[in-house]
Amino acid sequence: MPEALKAFAPLLLDWQRRAGRHELPWSGSRDPYRVWLSEIMLQQTQVATVRAYYRRFLERFGSVEALAAASLDEVLALWAGLGYYSRARNLHACAQAVVQRGGWPCSSAELEALPGIGRSTACAIAAFCFGERRSILDGNVRRVLARLLAFEEDLASSAAQRRLWSLADALVPEQGGDMPAYTQGLMDLGALVCTPRQPRCEACPVQPLCAAQAQGRVAELPRASRKLKRSRRENWWLWWQRADGALWLQQRPPRGVWAGLWTLPLYNSEAELQQAGQGAAMEPLPRIEHALTHLDWVLHPRRAAWQGAPLPEGRWVVAEELVQYGLPAPLKKLLDLA
Repeated sequence: MPEALKAFAPLLLDWQRRAGRHELPWSGSRDPYRVWLSEIMLQQTQVATVRAYYRRFLERFGSVEALAAASLDEVLALWAGLGYYSRARNLHACAQAVVQRGGWPCSSAELEALPGIGRSTACAIAAFCFGERRSILDGNVRRVLARLLAFEEDLASSAAQRRLWSLADALVPEQGGDMPAYTQGLMDLGALVCTPRQPRCEACPVQPLCAAQAQGRVAELPRASRKLKRSRRENWWLWWQRADGALWLQQRPPRGVWAGLWTLPLYNSEAELQQAGQGAAMEPLPRIEHALTHLDWVLHPRRAAWQGAPLPEGRWVVAEELVQYGLPAPLKKLLDLA
């Protein structure tokens, strides 16, 4: 490591104490359960969105034991609207694994072996809770370090990511340095200053060390060639409503979009929907355009009074029981508006 970069950790630590985020609900926690919960929720989700979900989860599941003892439906119901539902399923499986083994492991290597915990999350938990001297490398930190080091390799490559991990670990403060504050500092620098667009280089505490800034290449780094291919899907929802107001819900398969959630019966065409409706009068509801990370999904809801037509596998659910079910965000919105 170049001699000048030895100043990176001290500069970052000083800045984090002065200007970092200290008001977040999970700030300063050394409880593995709370740190893990916040880390999983923050994956691909903004802090502003996570705050309310984090609070509600802790109110309902105050410990890893309480989360492990809950049913998956309970967890999905509380997670509904946060998206990326595989995180909720892994959250539940991980809680059960932790309870089964008798508590949280203390090393990043053991943490990474738990369901749903990747390398960067494992290092974050180990650094915050147990002081392990390993760097994190989530998307924000990859951007910070790629710019700091003018790291030109394509981060779509796993080999390039391994090399950046090695450089990241070399920047970790020496024994005696504050690993929780350093780890939080990396996160805060990426979130507040070294942003993807319009980074605030003039406010950056490590600007004098930044190779990309010196070379005028901040905007072009990091490099990542892989582009997400988006697709488009169109489906029809059949809202069967019973005389008492109950609606018919189906649970989605354990894999795929909305895995494990409960939805209205879904059909690939209006002709399929009409066939399932057995001639029932259909009330068209406003179409829903739902954007997922990889998919633009158009949903056409149709409501019909059930009068004995054959039903697909599922169950009747009355309005007051809906809170017990994990419903995707578009369905929750539809039920609120209809």
